[in-house]
Amino acid sequence: MPSSYQLLDSADLQDAIPLQTLESDPLTLKTSLDSLALDSLSEKTLSEWEALLIYKKAVIFSVVLSTAVIMEGYDLVLLGNLYAMPVFNAKYGVLGADGTYQIPAAWQAALSTGVATGGILGLFVNGIASERFGYKKTMLVSLFAMIGFIFIPFTAQSLFTLLVGEILCGIPWGVFQTLTTAYASEVCPVQLRGYLTTYVNLCWVIGQIIGAGVLRLMLERNDEWAYRIPFAIQWLWPVPIIIGTMLAPESPWWLVRQGRYDDAKAALHRLTSVDYPETKINDSLLDMIQTNKLEKSRESGVGYLDCFKGIDRRRTLIVCMTWSIQSLCGSAFMSYSTYFYEQAGLSTSYAFDFSMIQYALGFIGTVGSWFLMGYLGRRTIYCYGLFGLTILLLCIGFVSISGFSNAGLIIGSLLLIYTFAYDLSIGPICYSLVAEIPSTRLKTKSIVLARNTYNAVGIVNSIITPYMLNPTALNWKGRTGFFWA
Repeated sequence: MPSSYQLLDSADLQDAIPLQTLESDPLTLKTSLDSLALDSLSEKTLSEWEALLIYKKAVIFSVVLSTAVIMEGYDLVLLGNLYAMPVFNAKYGVLGADGTYQIPAAWQAALSTGVATGGILGLFVNGIASERFGYKKTMLVSLFAMIGFIFIPFTAQSLFTLLVGEILCGIPWGVFQTLTTAYASEVCPVQLRGYLTTYVNLCWVIGQIIGAGVLRLMLERNDEWAYRIPFAIQWLWPVPIIIGTMLAPESPWWLVRQGRYDDAKAALHRLTSVDYPETKINDSLLDMIQTNKLEKSRESGVGYLDCFKGIDRRRTLIVCMTWSIQSLCGSAFMSYSTYFYEQAGLSTSYAFDFSMIQYALGFIGTVGSWFLMGYLGRRTIYCYGLFGLTILLLCIGFVSISGFSNAGLIIGSLLLIYTFAYDLSIGPICYSLVAEIPSTRLKTKSIVLARNTYNAVGIVNSIITPYMLNPTALNWKGRTGFFWA
């Protein structure tokens, strides 16, 4: 950016290069693009360590907000694995021909679909609310709503009440799914963006580990608190995250889109180290202003329909397909892990132990993906990861029809490898891709559309997977691997 712009005040910044000039003067547009490229090049010359030292506060705030995703990962494991808990089945299930209680496959599908339905509603709400009111206010309202909604599943006396609670809880979870990713990509420099967007996947895994551990501890209880305590534990997350969100600055990119340049500059000061030069802050702010104006010159607005116009249509389709692959690659096995292990022949306690090991490997895999990103491209990791998962699913299917006496144990081991491979590739890399491909003005809505595509596919999965695994329905057990392969 030309040095003459570095000391301009807010009013001067607003008129630095008028939008109409960019629209009517191709030479000015090219010059602006060239100057932005020089600024971006200057920032990209920072090493990852240097970027961390400068933006350490941005990293902390991003991590705090992303931690909200732990709640969704926790509930995903909670709901799927409660079906393997005898006391839960005795409360809400029906007596089967074998003398054991089971939650009917139709209700399993309804409960899982309810979560996804609430998530879709929350995603669309986030796409509108976060652009109108800002990331902070949207996040805070969602967290307070989460505190109230948890009362419903905690006190539920019937499957219908539990379904209502899951739908309502799904709404703030839908907000967390995309707001945290968009915030991380907007407050952090490009050197750290991949790590902090994939950290969202790590939060999912952490939630799954906690969920599996809590359920394992509750397995010895024979009263209603065996499943009510796991619901109550969800109240632990919102309060500290609310405090962290209140302390966090608003996204400077959002403030620029609102024309609040003084506030955007103040946010940049709060996101960077105290000794970061004032001229660099001004350069970053001007970079945002000019980028916003350049994108305005190419787009008619920031609505959902704009995601399907011009070059943004291709970007939208790419991110939608990228995220839907997470559901299409057989990841439903992981959310039904303990239930699947039981149906594959493992004892209840052994099944829960396996699931805890499984999610621990997922944690290791996600951290491992951070090292892979330093050597391989995102697309390479994604494609090879998908190929490896396909091979593992085929192996699971063949073991299931082999007739081995220890087939359940072999399938459980293959699922451990599958989880590690998934969280080394498809799981975390997806978050980095969907955050980096859209334009800045349409980023939130593009991520919302992508995540809703994922949820739509997930609804189909949540309907058919219980029927595949439930012994009162198709009872495919490990043969389900053939379907997903």
